[in-house]
Amino acid sequence: MSTTNLERLRTGLAERAASRGLLDVAYRELDSPLGRLLVAATEVGVVRLAFAGEGHDEVLSDLAARVSPRVLQAPRRLDGVAVALDDYLAGRSRGVDVPVDLRLLAGFRREVVESLPGIGYGSTATYTEVAERTGRPRAVRAVGSACANNPVPLLLPCHRVVRSDGSEGGYRGGPEAKRALLDLERGTPLPR
Repeated sequence: MSTTNLERLRTGLAERAASRGLLDVAYRELDSPLGRLLVAATEVGVVRLAFAGEGHDEVLSDLAARVSPRVLQAPRRLDGVAVALDDYLAGRSRGVDVPVDLRLLAGFRREVVESLPGIGYGSTATYTEVAERTGRPRAVRAVGSACANNPVPLLLPCHRVVRSDGSEGGYRGGPEAKRALLDLERGTPLPR
């Protein structure tokens, strides 16, 4: 079967599943200056954004176990997200303003991730500052854990959280991706 026929078959399957209410998680992969990204969304919003190093097959398996086994590649459903990500990564916008679904987080981790948009474009905050903003000044390690488990990096900008000494710290997409995003927000375009 040719690639074109296979794509047509996948598209038809996704459309039929969606029309019958059988598509709980739609996903697509995107090429980006940060490498291949996987974006998955429920009817509520983007539930997961994953970098290539995370293993897209593993991410999809996790979504099938934690959200719903009805996961299908349905790129059209994520066209708006793809455009918003491309605009952000090309420096044409200051963020990715799309609906998110944070069902993969609970408690303090969710509280931390929801607070991240409060760190403005081009700015950073330390793990300590984020802990203080959430009203738990001693929960610095928990803030680090919340950022490391952010299911929607780029959308809720955990890359803007740095160590107290100003060094970048860890990032789900790797240190190069974090550095590139911080540089992008300081005015250095990402290589295409």
